[in-house]
Amino acid sequence: MNIINESGILAISTRLQRLSEQLRKDGALFYKSYGIDFEPKWFPVIYTLHHKGVLSVVEIANEIGYTHPSTISLLKELEKQKLIRSKKDKIDERKRLIVLTIKGQELISQMEPVWGVMTQVLSDIADNQNNLLKAIDEAENKILHQSFLQRALQLKSKNEDQ
Repeated sequence: MNIINESGILAISTRLQRLSEQLRKDGALFYKSYGIDFEPKWFPVIYTLHHKGVLSVVEIANEIGYTHPSTISLLKELEKQKLIRSKKDKIDERKRLIVLTIKGQELISQMEPVWGVMTQVLSDIADNQNNLLKAIDEAENKILHQSFLQRALQLKSKNEDQ
């Protein structure tokens, strides 16, 4: 066991990042094994558009839980790959609407069977995925209501008052 693992909850962010990086790296290699040129970081946008159809940039950001600048960055990459295109909203011309291109839709068709395999493998890795996903949901919900920083500053203030 290494020092990060031994540090327990203090290193949760590091361990989640480490796990995420490994899954992304292996995911990219797995897509390549199917002959699919796809970056796992594109997944939230592609998957969202696949299920929701046409969305504005703000709607995509809200759906995937990313900041507006991070979403814009992903959208630029996907547009460069010709997987998505944007068009002006007929009602509000300031708003850009994002849709999958034919190339993006074809990519989805290639990836759907891969997603099935990935779901099985991830379920096996997580062993009891419902507990892992439930724990993630609970943590995200708590942070949504009061951030880590807010909680830490509150505890700091309380400790200073004692």
